[in-house]
Formats: sequence, structure tokens, C-alpha cells
Amino acid sequence: MTDTTLTGRCLCGAVHYTVTGNLLRFLHCHCERCRRASGTGHASNIILKPAGIDWQSGESSTRRYKVPEADRFSTVFCTHCGGPVPREHGDMVVVPAGTLDSAPEHGPDAHIFLDSRAPWSCEAGGLPAFAEYPTA
Repeated sequence: MTDTTLTGRCLCGAVHYTVTGNLLRFLHCHCERCRRASGTGHASNIILKPAGIDWQSGESSTRRYKVPEADRFSTVFCTHCGGPVPREHGDMVVVPAGTLDSAPEHGPDAHIFLDSRAPWSCEAGGLPAFAEYPTA
């Protein structure tokens, strides 16, 4: 696999980042936590591994919120505008796709947690759909 480099920023531009790693998946997640965190019908996230976040500016303006009862769900956001920014989970980085400066070379792979989809949210369309996380 070759490394992918993604750049992006928050809504107000206070936080800029670069992430480099192997792109594992680009997923639309319909779980309740992602819907509540994004305020939309699903969160569109790109997962890279191994990866780290190189904060170009504004790292001190970021905050993490971890849902206390969740094993791995958290969100990181800009304290000025509330816009989401990438978050680290072990040696993986989850990049909110809407924060990217340009379109990634790799399009979405699948919809996950489609059984949790809000009735008014988009259908899976032509992408594979999973009730939970895909196994492979």
C-alpha cells in the first residue's frame, strides 16, 4: 500500500492539519453517536493506519470529547467554531471527510450501522451496507 496524505481545516480556519498513512476505509457511519456528533444523517470518515496528525496550526485550540460509556467513540473539535477535526485512536487516525481541502483520490467504500439510520436519512445507494462494522 502507498501512503495517502490528506490536508484540511476546521470551519473557521484556526486549525489546519496534515495526515499521512495507509487509507484503510472511507465510511459513511449512521450510528446514533455519529449522527449526534455531526448533526447530520451520517458521518463521513476516512480511516488511515498507521498515521498521525501533523497540526499545521491551532492544535491548542482543539478539544476532545469522549463519550464516557463508549469504548472507542470520541470527537475532536475546534474550540472557536466547534468544527470537527481528525482524531487519533491508537495508531489510526479518523478524518472527518468534510474537513478536507480537496477530494480524496479514494471514494466511499460503504455505509455502516445502516440499521441505525434515521428514517429521513439517505439510503445506501450503490455502496455496500453493513448493520455494524464490516468484518474485513
